[in-house]
Amino acid sequence: MNSSTPSPAISVNWEGETIIVSNVERNLPALSTGDDRGEVVAAGASNPMTPLPADAWHAVARALVTPAAVAAQLRQSKNAPGGLLQEEHVEGATLRSVLSRAWLLELFPGIQPRTGMEVMETSDPRVEGVTESGHPSTVLRYTYKTLEDLKSHVWQTIQSTLILNNYTPSILSRKVTRALITHPVEFAFEDGTESIYALVVRDGITRLASAWKVLAGPGASVDDAATAAVDALFGMVSAKKAGDKPLTQRMAASREARRRTLATEFANDWVGVQPGVRAIQVAQTCVVPVQVTVGVQRHMSGPALAAEDLFDDAMRSILASVHLEFKEWDPFAQNVEVATRALKRVMQLGLGGWDKDDLQVVYGLAVGRTPVEDLPKEYGNNEIPGTDLWRAVYLVHALTHQGLYEPLKEQSKAIKGERRMSEKGFGGLLAPIVDFPWRSTKRDVIKQARNAWANGGVLAKDLLASVWEPVPTTDFTTLVEPARQGDVNARFTLAVAGGTALIADKLLTRNVGSALMAPKDKGGVPFRADVNEVVGDLAQADNELGLWTLALAAQRFEAGRLPKNSATTRQLTRKQGTAAEPNDYVHVLVDLQASDRVARDAAGKPIPLTQWDVVWASDESRANSEMARRARSSSPVPPSPAPSISSQQSAADEPGNEGNSEEVTSTEGETAAEFSAPRPLAQRAADERQVLRESLGDARHALDELIKLESEHTGWPPLFTLDDLKPMHAVAQDIKHELYQRIKAAEERQRQEDEAALEEEANDGNEDS
Repeated sequence: MNSSTPSPAISVNWEGETIIVSNVERNLPALSTGDDRGEVVAAGASNPMTPLPADAWHAVARALVTPAAVAAQLRQSKNAPGGLLQEEHVEGATLRSVLSRAWLLELFPGIQPRTGMEVMETSDPRVEGVTESGHPSTVLRYTYKTLEDLKSHVWQTIQSTLILNNYTPSILSRKVTRALITHPVEFAFEDGTESIYALVVRDGITRLASAWKVLAGPGASVDDAATAAVDALFGMVSAKKAGDKPLTQRMAASREARRRTLATEFANDWVGVQPGVRAIQVAQTCVVPVQVTVGVQRHMSGPALAAEDLFDDAMRSILASVHLEFKEWDPFAQNVEVATRALKRVMQLGLGGWDKDDLQVVYGLAVGRTPVEDLPKEYGNNEIPGTDLWRAVYLVHALTHQGLYEPLKEQSKAIKGERRMSEKGFGGLLAPIVDFPWRSTKRDVIKQARNAWANGGVLAKDLLASVWEPVPTTDFTTLVEPARQGDVNARFTLAVAGGTALIADKLLTRNVGSALMAPKDKGGVPFRADVNEVVGDLAQADNELGLWTLALAAQRFEAGRLPKNSATTRQLTRKQGTAAEPNDYVHVLVDLQASDRVARDAAGKPIPLTQWDVVWASDESRANSEMARRARSSSPVPPSPAPSISSQQSAADEPGNEGNSEEVTSTEGETAAEFSAPRPLAQRAADERQVLRESLGDARHALDELIKLESEHTGWPPLFTLDDLKPMHAVAQDIKHELYQRIKAAEERQRQEDEAALEEEANDGNEDS
């Protein structure tokens, strides 16, 4: 049988489904030789349109199934000076690619945009462009802390991608049919481990992960698939010894050995006319179609990005054009793409009147390429503190500057295909850019914070209408007095810094009706107002209380953790006893009569700030009017005082948390003599009821513990997956059904007894008469 001849259609039972497999080829592709791969390296190195480092070319060549065909695409000719490369034009650049097939075991997942805005346990790497003689190259440098960090990131990407979605049935049936977009990457490590060169998948990560799920086999969990991928991609390569080949080559040799093992498994499982399930798994996944980007050329017209930024930005433009219009990403992932692409367009078109180098600094901050500690150097001002909060201040200042704000909005509208964009819409774009440094540490409130930005954030109307400059300081309270004197720079520095701190720590959330007059500890507010209105009113020159509220919030802000007054009473109670150390981080209520402006209770302890206090401070007159109006109403709802969280019972009393603090008392031990004779059925039934109660209590406890762990987890991937939940839910539903039937039977028995008692009482009455 010819190697290209597929087998007849086969029915495969796969995880409870019948999958029709129609194109399993009888033979696997042959492994390439060193000479074959050398042709690719030589052809690529000689093509001026593909300036890649030699190590990157070797990574490309290793991955290709048919190196000779790719070498033909790369070779120059009289009629094709740049070879037969596919060209794609984006803003500011032209990308050139080869089309081929690649070994699954040579493709590493890149950064997953679908989960990029989620809070992950392993952070995405630092991404840097690579240049050749000052010109952009189509290789990126992904820097991780250690090799283990890279392995964890690969595992996490595949596992979390499969939790979101997977195409396992389709790939098992028809293989991967649409090309994965890939390019070379250098994996670098902060601990000094030598770099690794490989191909990463930028678009098609779900297809890549699904192929690993198929190869892992029926019944394999998403965790198993991720583990299988990491084991195969990295192998068991030990630390380098004297005389060893480079780490890249040793890992490549391990992957080639794994491909030979798969080929053996394939051959052994194809017995007779039709293949077995393992042979089908290998045949359908070992090779995938790819588009490998190997060249980038800058457009010379108009201003452009720095050489090190050009390639990555061009790739992101291609990916975003697909996933903003067709297979949509998460809204916050879209916002990052829209905001950074809009900024790039403004730079390229020379809009806004900003100096190109200044915009490069802003762009570096926005995409996370510029470390916060470099703020003083990048802005040429050693007085600027290199902190995450000051990064937010300078980002918001730049992106809302009168010269940039309108052009950014226009370009954002064009990218999103919308006709208008409000301050709230623009605030939503800023949210995942501003919260980048504390996205993981403040994960419990990140959703509320982003909603607050989408409700206007710190974009007060007078801030957007003014020209101002941030005032660097290590003590935000020193800005209060200048702000009271009308200094717009001090006022808006406090507005942005303090407003960002309050939003990030959930002391200021979006305008929702359910918060109106709700208790303080439930996030209540005395009146409703959009977030940007509250921030704007807090920063008014004649609002001393508001300015101090902003100043103290900014001064106390910590990017590395949440304050204890950012959570509700229930959240705090649930977490009691789980923290290794007491939380001494707290935002405080303002007392203008105190020397340090911090309100304290009778014991001298600072009084925690609440959202009620923040909104009240923004407009005391309006708050008093609302309270007076509510007092005149027929059913006033006063704010509740700060709750006590000293007892575990307070959480159990809340709706949805019933039974969390239930204690099951044990009975006294019984002597052996009491078990010498068969126990009455009633006693055995009592024992079984006790077992049932204890088992349900244990289940409730285990679920509560998992929920606690989930609250401490990085947010994605979730600790609860469908594969875990569905079987447990089925058992719980069965138990619920059985208990419900017993309840109905007991109620019916009670009803009959009651009717009998009434009838007997009636009969007794008749006899008496």
